Amino acid sequence: MRSVILAAAAFCALGSSVAIAQRICASNAEVSTFEVAALRSEMMVLAMGCNEEHRYNAFMRKFLPELQANERAVQAYFRKHYGRSAQTEQDRFVTDMANSRSRAATQLGSDHCPRNGLLFAEVMALRTMTELADYAAAKDLLPASMGICQQVTEAQPTRTAAQAKR
Repeated sequence: MRSVILAAAAFCALGSSVAIAQRICASNAEVSTFEVAALRSEMMVLAMGCNEEHRYNAFMRKFLPELQANERAVQAYFRKHYGRSAQTEQDRFVTDMANSRSRAATQLGSDHCPRNGLLFAEVMALRTMTELADYAAAKDLLPASMGICQQVTEAQPTRTAAQAKR
């Protein structure tokens, strides 16, 4: 009986740790999706704060199909990981990301617009979504406070049933 209880406890602990890992960590593709979303948020903050709406609109027109696909991938992530509360969690994520980018702009003060004005020219020089995703990753715009981590892709050693009993 004791071994059944221990096995059940181990199963529950394993199940809850897997659920936590899924909720907290994202795959490489998901992280890339969030990085592009963060770049878009950065550009929106820059456009609104520096009167560069026309440049933001040009970026949106150039990459519209790709950005729409990216938005669908973000939505899919939240539906997969949060179920019924997906929209609430996604709204929170988008708001937190925009607030984070806005705080970063505020910290730069009057240097924000001159310092980041080249962002539009750099992005408009990109040709593909792959280039845009690589560029977004290099900018490191996802704040650690957003709680997104990358899943470890290395194979983890597994324990056999005999090892688990010890």
